[in-house]
Amino acid sequence: MAGSRKNELKALFGGGLAPTEPVRAPETKSAPMEVKPAAGEGTPPRSASGAVKAMGLSLGAMTREAEEARALRQALSEGERIVTIHPDRIDSSFIEDRLRVDDRDDEDFAALVDSIREGGQQVPVLVRPHPDKQGRYQTAYGHRRIKAAARLGIEVKAVVRPLSDDELVLAQGKENVERRNLSFIERGLFAKNLASHGFDRKVIGDALAVQKSELSRLLQVVESVPERFIRAIGPAPKVGRERWMKLGEILSREAKQHIGIDVVHTERFKAADSDHRFQILFARLDASMKPDPVKPEELRDRNGKVFARVRREGKARRIEFSADIDAAFIDEAATLLAARYEEFLANRPAGKS
Repeated sequence: MAGSRKNELKALFGGGLAPTEPVRAPETKSAPMEVKPAAGEGTPPRSASGAVKAMGLSLGAMTREAEEARALRQALSEGERIVTIHPDRIDSSFIEDRLRVDDRDDEDFAALVDSIREGGQQVPVLVRPHPDKQGRYQTAYGHRRIKAAARLGIEVKAVVRPLSDDELVLAQGKENVERRNLSFIERGLFAKNLASHGFDRKVIGDALAVQKSELSRLLQVVESVPERFIRAIGPAPKVGRERWMKLGEILSREAKQHIGIDVVHTERFKAADSDHRFQILFARLDASMKPDPVKPEELRDRNGKVFARVRREGKARRIEFSADIDAAFIDEAATLLAARYEEFLANRPAGKS
């Protein structure tokens, strides 16, 4: 098995997608199919170790690349071919699934750009002919590779396949599950966007690879938080369902939304990363939910100077004398207070405690 994986990775990172051994289409006995490179793909293969080093991929990421390469080889063996398309001719999917903070590039995307710059695009994207625009295409998966190619000013290697809307969102969801998991709120937003386009719960659940109960929870949370705050915060990959749900409960009050709007316009909020943005907003709104502490009652002398404060915190009561009060007076006050309390109890009507 280790040898097989090694061969797959060599094929993947060596610059070619053709399998090292014949690949047969399912339930057929056809001969191996030769895959010809598209125009502009005749560059010499790079060594596996050099490309892997340049890409800086983890073993898990390499395994996912190998799995996708196998799937593409299968598609190629069934008659599909790789073509090159300029990124300007490719539109995004009609369903948004990812959130970005102020159009900033994340570290993974920066690494992808460097990888393609150094070693070329190793795995093609999947597109379909645009259903409404002649001569254009629409992305099923590979959005980040297309964006990276556009950044580098190069053409994109792609497999073009006629896909229905259902097939496109299923392919898009599959990429999100297998290649770069969406955060909790991105999954919820993806589900909401699919629902708003009329997809039924079965297709949405399949696209996200979730059961009906989990899908209901995703939709419940994303519908509880006003979208303007979701977009201001961004993907917040470390924030889970419970905290998003709590934020939604707080923001159900219009007054809290006004506070939240002030928060998201602060420089501190704008300068923070997505997870920190969530924490800044949550902490501010959660603090505003707590009642203001009861101010202590001030005891003043005839000149207006405070000599003691009576504090009431819940069921607790206490008298705090100012630091400059004579200790003899405090002792006398304590004696008088004890005597007065005894008198109070003696005069209280029977039956009261």
